[in-house]
Amino acid sequence: MLQHHKILIKPIFFWGALTATVLLLALVITAKAETSDKTQTAIFAGGCFWCVESDFDKVPGVLKTISGYTGGYIINPSYTDVIYGNTGHYEAVKITFDPKKVSYKQLVHTFWRTVDPTDSRGQFCDRGASYRTAIFVNNDQQEAIAKASKQQEQSSGPLKGQIVTPILKAKTFYKAENYHQNYYQVNKVRYTYYRSRCGRDKRIKALWGNQAFQGLKKKN
Repeated sequence: MLQHHKILIKPIFFWGALTATVLLLALVITAKAETSDKTQTAIFAGGCFWCVESDFDKVPGVLKTISGYTGGYIINPSYTDVIYGNTGHYEAVKITFDPKKVSYKQLVHTFWRTVDPTDSRGQFCDRGASYRTAIFVNNDQQEAIAKASKQQEQSSGPLKGQIVTPILKAKTFYKAENYHQNYYQVNKVRYTYYRSRCGRDKRIKALWGNQAFQGLKKKN
């Protein structure tokens, strides 16, 4: 009886182990599916956040853009604080995107082609520390991608000047006042006039040539 009992244990153990393995594989597959379905975020500072928001809303795969302030040391800064005070904050935009439709690498590529990364004192007609460019990375993967992209643009891109845009660890992002959100849509006439008078598009085209605004697509 003892020998017979040992023989029975083997198939029971085998099927138990097999069942556990199948369940584990199912959990892994499910976890991967859930991860791939999640959205991701990118944070870019490119001068006037109205313009950055407007540009990235035209990128297929971008789901949401929020204008705000980041990189500084003042908690809950106001627009006045950032523009006129020594807060260390940049005007920036937090971008929520679907990684299945657009990659972080593609977003960085587009970012370069919508700003002047050779200007260390601001962007276009907007001068001052808060209007400088920067890439704020959320993790090591984004940092590696951003650094590789920067190096590639400097060594083989069309820019003639030195890229001064820093790649920084993301800090707390503070949403800007409501009247700044979707400004280019809510105040279309004023926004269009501002962007034209500021010379943003003209300078970008001069810098990047036929590569200017790559990745942007007009939405219907």
